[in-house]
Amino acid sequence: MLTVVGIAILVGMLLAILRGLVGPGVYDRVLAMNMFGTKTVLLLAAMSLMFGRTDFLDLALAYALINFIGVLAILQFVQNRDARHAAAKASASKKNKEA
Repeated sequence: MLTVVGIAILVGMLLAILRGLVGPGVYDRVLAMNMFGTKTVLLLAAMSLMFGRTDFLDLALAYALINFIGVLAILQFVQNRDARHAAAKASASKKNKEA
C-alpha cells in the first residue's frame, strides 16, 4: 500500500513540475514550487514509514520549513519588483507630462 502511495506522490510531483513549466504567470509557478515542496515532504514521510526510519521525519520537517521560507522570500521579491516597476512607470509618466 505504501508503494502505491509513493507512486501517487511521485505522479503529483511530476504534475507540479509540469505546472511550473507551463504556468502562465509568476504566481502559478510559485504555487507549483510550493506544491512540489509539499509533495516532497509527503514522500519523505511515506519513505519513513516504508523503511522504518524516523529520522526521515526530521528531514521532512526541515524541508517543510525551508520550503515555506523559500516561498515567502520569492513572493516578497515579486511584490517588491512589481512595486519598483509601478514606481518607475509613474515617474516616467510624470516626466512626460512635464515635457
